[in-house]
Amino acid sequence: MNPAGTRRSVLRVSVAAAAAALWPLRAGASGAVPSLPRPASLQAEIARAGARRKSLVLMVSLEGCPYCKLVRESYLLPLRAEGQPVVQIELNLPAPVADPQGRPTTHEQLVREWNVRVAPTLLFLGRGGAELAPRLVGVGNPDFYGAYLDQRIETANRAAAG
Repeated sequence: MNPAGTRRSVLRVSVAAAAAALWPLRAGASGAVPSLPRPASLQAEIARAGARRKSLVLMVSLEGCPYCKLVRESYLLPLRAEGQPVVQIELNLPAPVADPQGRPTTHEQLVREWNVRVAPTLLFLGRGGAELAPRLVGVGNPDFYGAYLDQRIETANRAAAG
């Protein structure tokens, strides 16, 4: 990992710690939990990411999953705040979504087609839904998760930039 990647990891941890400290203020009276957007069209999200010369980070999540919450709040929300395109698909959700080619489908059907069986799983997508870096499956070792994520984002963004 390069020094910039190390700084991003430290920054994400710092941002996540600050966000956790402010959580009661951000959640407000409603208790709303910050989340990632669920896209209406993956094709459109990939095109927007590509226009910025970035990959789309897609998290396959499962409602109530504590590891998903950890990855979302400690890594992906800070990444999104830094400008990395990040969205979320739900493992068992029959909600409609357009796939990377623009065809109508559902969250759960996409997850089946991608053969994702573990939440969280991160995919790093480019044009046409091509995976630009190896998937990040589960949390594994939390001590190294940020480094693994940085490596994959760097690889995927480099591929997306051409």
